[in-house]
Amino acid sequence: MLTEIDYHGWKSLKLTSGAASVVMPLEIGPRVVACSLEGGPNLFHNVQEELGGKGEPDWHLRGGHRLWHSPEAHPRTYDPDNVPVIPRAKGERAVTLEAPKADPAGMHKTITVEALGDESFRLTHTLRNDGLWPVQCAPWGLTVMERGGALALPLLPKGSHETNLLPNYSVVPWTYTDFSLPCWKFHRDFIRIETLENVVPQKLGITNYPGWSAYWQEGGTFIKHAFVEEGATYPDFGCCYETFCNDFMLEMETLAPLATLEPGHSVTHVEHWLIKAGLPKPDTDEAFAKGVSATATDWIAKLGR
Repeated sequence: MLTEIDYHGWKSLKLTSGAASVVMPLEIGPRVVACSLEGGPNLFHNVQEELGGKGEPDWHLRGGHRLWHSPEAHPRTYDPDNVPVIPRAKGERAVTLEAPKADPAGMHKTITVEALGDESFRLTHTLRNDGLWPVQCAPWGLTVMERGGALALPLLPKGSHETNLLPNYSVVPWTYTDFSLPCWKFHRDFIRIETLENVVPQKLGITNYPGWSAYWQEGGTFIKHAFVEEGATYPDFGCCYETFCNDFMLEMETLAPLATLEPGHSVTHVEHWLIKAGLPKPDTDEAFAKGVSATATDWIAKLGR
């Protein structure tokens, strides 16, 4: 169901799928600023002092979900998305939000959000090169989660020393990443990151993984999935997934492979979201396996390609 609402001063659209809903402002974007289960809190972080703002000349975090293009560079990546979008509803279960013009780098952004049922959504991110020359980039979906939860980043299944002679993924830290900090917890089958009050900025990428990650909170677990394209070239030393956290939020970031876009050409990147109630916090191997891992594996098997 698609309805018009006011969200902290923004004229917005609310899209409901099963017992979950997302909110998309029409006066800035394209963005998704809220995600919740029925009667529950917003699982996304919102910067309170930036809510309802619009028309500013510089970029604002604001919170929620946004579309960027990788690799990251300043000021190119930090294009202000502070003006009204062009909405196009597709019945009662989908809406496309289109930026009114290309950003200063010549990239035009569109996000289509579809309600799939069973508390799940599909987001199709599109970058179109409206510039005059080819651009190499990758669509990059960043979702800003509220502080106080725990991220579970699954690792590929373990192999054998006798038969698996070569590595099959790399973990990529940034220059400021410090694995001695208490926010990092390394388990056998997953990496856990807890958003603590005293966390200084941390970032990690991974070059190959099962294609999903989960962020647990008391108000619900947000599971995010994007297919990994085998053999493709990804940004940032090959990262198909990245996460950033600090003392007030955590970002779940999926990336598409790098593409060289000729003028007038487009590239898309698809994410699926699932919001579930009642899953255990992934703080042990058993809780991870029986909770978010089993739920995500079963859900992705039903998605297909």
